[in-house]
Amino acid sequence: MAKPKVLISDELSPRAVEIFSERGCDVDFKPGLKPAELREIIGSYDGLAIRSATKVTAEVLAVAKKLKVVGRAGIGVDNVDIKAATSHGVVVMNTPFGNAITTAEHAIALMFAVARQVPEANASTQAGKWEKNKFMGTELSFKTLGLIGCGNIGSIVAERAIGLKMRVVAYDPFLSDQRAAELGVEKATLEQVLARADFITVHTPLTEQTKNILSRANLMKTKKGVRIVNCARGGLVDELAVRDLLVSGHIAGAGFDVFVEEPAKENVLFGAPNLVCTPHLGASTVEAQENVALQVAEQMADYLLTGAVTNSLNMPNVSAEDAPKLAPFLDLAEKLGSFAGQLTDTDIKAVSIEFEGQVAKLNVKPLTQVALMGVLRPQLTSVNMVNAPVIARERGIEVAEVKHERETDYNSMIRLSVTTEKYTRSVTGTLFGGKHPRIVEIKGIEIDAEFAPHMLYITNDDKPGFIGRLGTLLGEGKVNIATFHLGRDKPGGSAIALVQVDQPISSELMAKISGIEGVVQAKALGF
Repeated sequence: MAKPKVLISDELSPRAVEIFSERGCDVDFKPGLKPAELREIIGSYDGLAIRSATKVTAEVLAVAKKLKVVGRAGIGVDNVDIKAATSHGVVVMNTPFGNAITTAEHAIALMFAVARQVPEANASTQAGKWEKNKFMGTELSFKTLGLIGCGNIGSIVAERAIGLKMRVVAYDPFLSDQRAAELGVEKATLEQVLARADFITVHTPLTEQTKNILSRANLMKTKKGVRIVNCARGGLVDELAVRDLLVSGHIAGAGFDVFVEEPAKENVLFGAPNLVCTPHLGASTVEAQENVALQVAEQMADYLLTGAVTNSLNMPNVSAEDAPKLAPFLDLAEKLGSFAGQLTDTDIKAVSIEFEGQVAKLNVKPLTQVALMGVLRPQLTSVNMVNAPVIARERGIEVAEVKHERETDYNSMIRLSVTTEKYTRSVTGTLFGGKHPRIVEIKGIEIDAEFAPHMLYITNDDKPGFIGRLGTLLGEGKVNIATFHLGRDKPGGSAIALVQVDQPISSELMAKISGIEGVVQAKALGF
């Protein structure tokens, strides 16, 4: 089996290269590639490790035919087209915890620098002046810090601020009452944060919902003398409005580490009074650079070699511990989906996947996605485990996932149901010996059959002579029967035959089989 091949296209710690190699990947270290150069070579790689310089655009992804994963050493993925990556079946990972402490500490550093006018006082003193009375500062102790975003980084800022005897109010739609109590912060609305805070620091990703969250209108709602810090993402704060309010004195000071346009060789903020700027240094410590490089290498190697998914932005996470447990169930789920998909010839309205027994205790999200992939693939060859939910949503297919931890006849069972305008068809499977996928029920009819490369599926009226006529036709067509599995709901009712054969069945032979008296549906399947 060929080793996975990984390209590192940005500056990463040399240790990252060593980790990829030690884990069994071939790795090329080529920082500084131009876009055209990246497009020229990316087609031969399974993984791409980046920081912020490489732009993983739709054009790059279109030619990255082998690419399975993009790993961003850092938290921000503004330079990755996640929608395009998902449509191409490429997992996008980041390392949200590797630089959390570093970024939080930089936010605190900027708060101190703004509160005590450290850069201006330093420049004045080194210029031979002694302007002690000019640089009157303010204490952080007993001031109110307003957090916009209280996730990984925001919560660390809160802990540090509380240690400085600050009162912390936090606006974050995802902050629970329990988590707020654990951190010792007060949950608040955005309006309350704007009205009460002496310092405001922003710690959210840049999304359609958070873009320009500190707009001119919102900045005007703050108290006079507020100080603003942004170490998160350019575009969260209206830069022109901050400049105007610094000049007017409504904002007493501001610290910016990130800007709308980077590198920020020019910016409307530059030259404003009481402004402290740094060149996106939030993650720039020796420890953080090492941490994110090691994390992204470990995560990517885990995915490429074991299927474990960590810190993915477009696919459910799968721990290294769960990956081997899920592997046989992934195979079963895909085959069940494929079984249903091959039998479906009209538009699909809904797909339901039910998990019973021990499998229901696992992380079933990946199983749902791979089952959905199996259902859609007979109609869409480009579908994969990553983009299957997106394609289903685009086509208006309702997807339901149900877990039952109740005891069943088998240790674990997966039941997949497909609903079209005409019918709902279900198929149930299990694992024999913990690793061999088997079909145990179709449309409520018990049956026991393995999956095979060439199969014949027939539903028919349960009448004498059918099996003999079917066997005769297969014999005349020179098709050898390997196994024959039968099931029925009641004597004389509906029956199902699953026949494993040694070679493909021609369309002419299928037409003859479909013409047997009592046959409702006949279909050649392959797995």
